[in-house]
Amino acid sequence: MGKPTKTKPAKAKKKAAGKAAPISRALPLPPALPAVPVKPPKSVRRAEASHLRPLEIAPAGDAPGSAPVLDRLWQTVEARRQSGDTTNSHSARLLARGTAKVAQKLGEEAVECVIEATQGHRAGTILESADLLYHLLVVWVDAGIRPEEVWAELRRREGISGIAEKAARPKGIVRAARTSKLP
Repeated sequence: MGKPTKTKPAKAKKKAAGKAAPISRALPLPPALPAVPVKPPKSVRRAEASHLRPLEIAPAGDAPGSAPVLDRLWQTVEARRQSGDTTNSHSARLLARGTAKVAQKLGEEAVECVIEATQGHRAGTILESADLLYHLLVVWVDAGIRPEEVWAELRRREGISGIAEKAARPKGIVRAARTSKLP
């Protein structure tokens, strides 16, 4: 013979039968709010209105794969480094503060660019991108890197899948970076 099955007392069954369905404790989501464009700060709007021209496309005569405006900016930063005039030149002053400060400024500008892009501020992203490129060039000058070295590396990578290029990197780079995110 099998074990006798347990049954609930009649009193408990009556309570269960009269109970309503359990109440959901999740709060209802508010209706989606319309996207409200956020105005850039007043100082940015003023600068855009008075100092910035519309984006101009480079003349067709520029050599393919070159970046003349960046080449000229690099030459200016290099000339300011050589002059050492820290009183009148922001570039010379920044370079005089050393590699750590130069790299820190590049990082700050990168973060500011990311913030503007994440917030969908097109004009702010353009302004911060220009700052980022300027500070990248200051890093190059500080490290003794010429723009044509970077352009050559970019040309070397043209047409190569990013996945394949990363997989071909020496494992020492991954170890030095102390991350597995590179490959």
